[in-house]
Amino acid sequence: MTEERSANPAELDNLCINTIRFLAVDAIQQANSGHPGLPLGAAPMAYLLWDRFLRHNPADPGWFDRDRFVLSAGHGSMLLYALLHLTGYELPLAELRRFRQWGSKTPGHPERGHTVGVETTTGPLGQGLGNAVGMAIAAAHLAARFNRPAFPLVDHYVYCLAGDGDLMEGVAAEAASLAGHLGLGRLIVLYDDNRISLAAATDLTFTEDRGARFAAYGWQVQEVTDGTDLAALERAIVAARAETARPSLILVRNHIGYGSPHKQDSFEAHGSPLGADEVRLTKEALGWPAEPPFLVPEEALRHCREALARGRAAESMWQGLLDGYRQHFPEFAAEFERTVAGELPAGWQEALPEFPVDPKGLASRVAGGKVLNALAGRIPELVGGSADLNPSTHTALTGGGDFQDAALPVDDRQGAVGGDWGFAGRNIHFGVREHGMAAILNGMAAHGGTIPFGATFLTFADYLRPSLRLAALMGLPVIHIFTHDSIALGEDGPTHQPVEQLASLRAIPNLVVIRPGDANETAVAWQTALEEKRRPVALVLSRQNLPTIDRSCYAPAAGARRGGYVIAEAAGGEPELILIATGSELALALAARERLQEQGRRVRLVSLPSWELFDDQPRAYREAVLPSEVTKRLAVEAGSPFGWERYVGVGGAVLGVDRFGASAPGEVLLREYGFTVDEVCRRAQALLAGTEA
Repeated sequence: MTEERSANPAELDNLCINTIRFLAVDAIQQANSGHPGLPLGAAPMAYLLWDRFLRHNPADPGWFDRDRFVLSAGHGSMLLYALLHLTGYELPLAELRRFRQWGSKTPGHPERGHTVGVETTTGPLGQGLGNAVGMAIAAAHLAARFNRPAFPLVDHYVYCLAGDGDLMEGVAAEAASLAGHLGLGRLIVLYDDNRISLAAATDLTFTEDRGARFAAYGWQVQEVTDGTDLAALERAIVAARAETARPSLILVRNHIGYGSPHKQDSFEAHGSPLGADEVRLTKEALGWPAEPPFLVPEEALRHCREALARGRAAESMWQGLLDGYRQHFPEFAAEFERTVAGELPAGWQEALPEFPVDPKGLASRVAGGKVLNALAGRIPELVGGSADLNPSTHTALTGGGDFQDAALPVDDRQGAVGGDWGFAGRNIHFGVREHGMAAILNGMAAHGGTIPFGATFLTFADYLRPSLRLAALMGLPVIHIFTHDSIALGEDGPTHQPVEQLASLRAIPNLVVIRPGDANETAVAWQTALEEKRRPVALVLSRQNLPTIDRSCYAPAAGARRGGYVIAEAAGGEPELILIATGSELALALAARERLQEQGRRVRLVSLPSWELFDDQPRAYREAVLPSEVTKRLAVEAGSPFGWERYVGVGGAVLGVDRFGASAPGEVLLREYGFTVDEVCRRAQALLAGTEA
């Protein structure tokens, strides 16, 4: 593990550590913006990890069996950029000089897909730790699925560097609790225990015993009392790697702003440049030349770049292992390579069910569960679960097994899905942890090799929104199932009845929101979600039954793939009014259209389950569906009308919900809130007459 060292290994280590420190300090000072405290204090443990333990290949950052490194404390981004540059990633020194500047590859917080070698986008504290748990889950699942004796094809660790703020955040607590329960032994968290946050010392707010808390979660906990003691750090990481039954937390007592005469151990070192004078004094205190800035001693660079040779050798050895695996297990090898490449199995669409016409119908959550299970039989990488809501969200994979620590005794299997499969199980029980669930799903998607999904009620999308936003920012193909999508869920009342959530989700850039109107649109929605490779998808489904529409009389549900389509054309000529509906209101609008047609009105009905998919279509298609010359438009959706003006225009109106719900049967609420054929027709006639709609 430890390579041959130079004649003065301690001096070389110190030279490399100070190179990392002052690349960070100089970049932050030049940008006049950034967080120098963490790189100064955490550089020794980060250097040790990358120099002695981290298995990666800077020349091939996407090598699948690499170790993952997550900088959860993303404000310390210059620490990561310095490591990436020094070890040979395609991140030249010129980019470090452009830290936090327009168009640079070194943004203020690490961004996946923007900077080579960055595994996940971090900055919102706690998210990276949650992502690391997801990566460890994905790795454990793939290892259980594909590894064979003598062929450990998936055999890597997930390392995370977290700070005080990360451990304060609830999302980290949710994810860490689940990680301990699951016994994710390949997850190792280095905790930068510097006891300073942005505004003050942590003794004002954070005095609990963090080690005892993680031990109670089921983690192995170690403490290194001096973060500059490389030998102690090395012993701790070796012990963490040896612990296979529990994730590991290593509390490393560091000093924020290490070496700064006036700002070490002060919140002033957290989020602001040191200042020119303090930079000079800090360099002097640590024996570093004051000039030039961005100094990279040749000996330090040469040593750090040895990561390239180690990486090539490690990847070459793994490729040899994969070659042998292909010979012994050709079918598994083909499946493994397909899976990690993110390709869907041939013919998977054939599993999509087609639902018969049914005036009574079924809830789209129920239809969604049937579609999910049909697809899961063809797509084994579909892995996920719910925030303790499987019976309500219909997201259990029948016969898929439970993702659980196989070493744990399970006395009561009531409510479980498929028996104790260990880490090969496909049903992940997240518990009542919506935010943690979403952060974990992001980590699974970022790791690769699974198609992760998670489910909860739509109103609780608010609990996980920060992680969903980050999935959209990263372009991760995570599938969220949000059921109980409107006031129609009924008696549980306004706390559980979403009103503003649809508008809120639609406001997130790069998130596809789909609210299907019947069972067959639900099947199309699932197909679309699986075909999305660069965006997360939110499937918004009903609790109440929805009629399954007779497609022999109306347009095929396949039109939903384009986000919006004409489901029923105006009879008797060009439309004088367009009804637009989504989800559970589609059948209502269809019935209202029939009545309006009987009253001599020419009405087109448009199903618009996804604004984002519709907006992706060519302008000519959008104009054909919603012709600009037809200004009389009425949108019908049991949610906030906010945002609908983009489709109804100045001459249109929206029948929506602009207040909270109430506790009553769903059909009563819909009637009381105006979601009836009579009210839709009244508003449509008012629009046509030019009176108040």
